[in-house]
Amino acid sequence: MNGAESLINTLVNNDIEVCFTNPGTSEMHFVAALDEVEGMRCVLCLFEGVLSGAADGYARMARKPASTLLHLGPGLGNSLANLHNAKKGYVPVVNIVGDHATYHLEYDAPLTADIEAIASVVSQWVCTSKSSEDIANDGAEAVFQAGAGQVSTLILPADVSWGDNPSGAAAAVSIPPPAQVPQSRIDDVVSRLQSGKICKIIAGGREIDKRRGLMLGQVAKATGASICTDVFPTRLARGAGTVVIDRMPYLAELAVDYLKDIDHLILIGAASPVSFFAYPNVPSVMAPQDCDQFLFARPSDDIDQALENLLQRLDAADVEPEVHLLALPELPSGALDAGTAAQALAALLPENAIIVDEAATSGMPLFPVTAASRPHDWLNLTGGSIGFGLPASVGAAIACPDRKVICLEGDGSAMYTIQALWTMAREHLDIVVIIYNNRKYSILELEFSRTGSRGGVPGPKAASMLDIGSPDMDFVSIAQGMGVAATRATTAEEFSTQLSKAIHGPGPHLIDALVPSLF
Repeated sequence: MNGAESLINTLVNNDIEVCFTNPGTSEMHFVAALDEVEGMRCVLCLFEGVLSGAADGYARMARKPASTLLHLGPGLGNSLANLHNAKKGYVPVVNIVGDHATYHLEYDAPLTADIEAIASVVSQWVCTSKSSEDIANDGAEAVFQAGAGQVSTLILPADVSWGDNPSGAAAAVSIPPPAQVPQSRIDDVVSRLQSGKICKIIAGGREIDKRRGLMLGQVAKATGASICTDVFPTRLARGAGTVVIDRMPYLAELAVDYLKDIDHLILIGAASPVSFFAYPNVPSVMAPQDCDQFLFARPSDDIDQALENLLQRLDAADVEPEVHLLALPELPSGALDAGTAAQALAALLPENAIIVDEAATSGMPLFPVTAASRPHDWLNLTGGSIGFGLPASVGAAIACPDRKVICLEGDGSAMYTIQALWTMAREHLDIVVIIYNNRKYSILELEFSRTGSRGGVPGPKAASMLDIGSPDMDFVSIAQGMGVAATRATTAEEFSTQLSKAIHGPGPHLIDALVPSLF
């Protein structure tokens, strides 16, 4: 078999069965090998930012990596924003980046680029395969590196792809278990929790599933500590039966106030909270200067085992945590805005749904009002790089075809990766896309004010940079042009009716929700 065939066989041997692709000439032997090797589903995306975001969403829900196939340095460059999000969320991804044949590089052809340098900014592991005999083992190493919740990038020269590999595919690798949290750290955290001082636990990492959330709630109930997630947890189990847990405020001023009285800040899979941006007269570090910050568990540690050990040490394994009881609001009526849209979603959200949230300012009412809805998973924009929601929904739907995926998307961010709609239609994915169409970059209006630029009041030129009307975008036509059924909602009643129909029917379906800006 040739190098490409041995690489794909190696990926399949390691239970990597989906490849999100946007190939070019250098990848044609890999593309050909997809027909020769059983077990790999290839999903075509029309922009590399779509396929990298889809790989992120897939890996979050499948709890294993997807692979991507990218064309040379420029193709990898187009994917960087969503690979940045994956890296920040500790999401495993295996990138395969085609390159020129090894002997062709010296001629500096137009698409020649320093792929290793480009990959290094979003990858914890980067390797260029040197020969066809190496590629299968290099592929296995890429899987091994990704298995620790990392982005790995394997560069595949064209002649390595088409050359013969007499050794064939590599066997499955063994991913080591997460590191154990030492007993000394458990003793240290117990001393803080039992100090009589004000303690807050911030939880993060790759996932806070129902079980982990309940254990965090038990710790809080037994010790009097308060608990919250970081601002944008990668994957969070929510709804009826899940733990009552706050989320760190996004706005720096609110976060500073939220943490102002804390004596001990205990980090479990989370980093020390800092402001997303610098602002005049606002601190970068959110916790008080005299607050003791203690890292109990890293994202790569065995957090569940550490919490079990901590509960035993506290004699709290049987403590009943505070959980959400099912509480559904009435369907709204009247004007459609971010609040009534959130109320309708909370009432209609089906059990076991997957929410992908990139609603930006229109999403502010969503998180609290859905806390006691039917059980669901919530995926967040971990790295802050927009254009995540539509692609991540593609990946989540492919990973979980038996679950309804609901994408909450701002109109501005939707246009970064709008090509994802075409892949949704092509793959017949069960996704409901809600576009919050306020015809503004509302988040930037807010940030303009917070930075104090021009006294917080934009002039006419600056204001035009924050307004995405004139012409107004017609998301119904855009969606239909890509093969996705679409409707427009202008009232709360229309929105509820359209959302109910979309939830109970097959996807994909898009709702263009005309809502006013919150600001």
